Amino acid sequence: MSVMHSIRKHLNNVEEYTCCLLLAAFVILLFTQILVRQFFEYSIPWGDEIATYMFVWFAYLGAVVAAKMSAHNRVSFHFKFFPPIVKTISETIADLIWAAFNLYFVYLSYDFVFNKMNLFWKSQTTGIPMKYFYLILPIAFSLMTVRILWNNYERLFKGVEASDPETKELQKMQQQQSIRQTAAQ
Repeated sequence: MSVMHSIRKHLNNVEEYTCCLLLAAFVILLFTQILVRQFFEYSIPWGDEIATYMFVWFAYLGAVVAAKMSAHNRVSFHFKFFPPIVKTISETIADLIWAAFNLYFVYLSYDFVFNKMNLFWKSQTTGIPMKYFYLILPIAFSLMTVRILWNNYERLFKGVEASDPETKELQKMQQQQSIRQTAAQ
């Protein structure tokens, strides 16, 4: 049971692990590029281009992680003034519209990558077909849609409210402050 839980936890965080790996890889690659230029007056021909592609993948997968944490920027302050049922319905409708947009974008990007993209478009320095770099678009928007729908499922059917890391940190700071105030009295 514990092993299965551990596997499930790691699968649930695969986007975060991939983001960490991409971040480390493109930072190391760019740092190496700088050192090689400064000390050996040489440039890795494909270094900047691959680092750019890794950064793009990192950014899109970071958006998936943000969707998983419900940490995307959105205007939700006004929902606090609604009755709980209206707040829940409004947030759900907004998330469903977001998911519908994502699915439409998945369709468009999939069609572009696999049907409309010229097969001869290749990366300038590596010669890798560009479709592999653009593949992040349908992947990221599909994963984002899954995360949005999963958060709504947990909120509506399990009563688990996903809160973004900033909200959690603010609540933790408020609790610590109230403990200090109580101890001072």
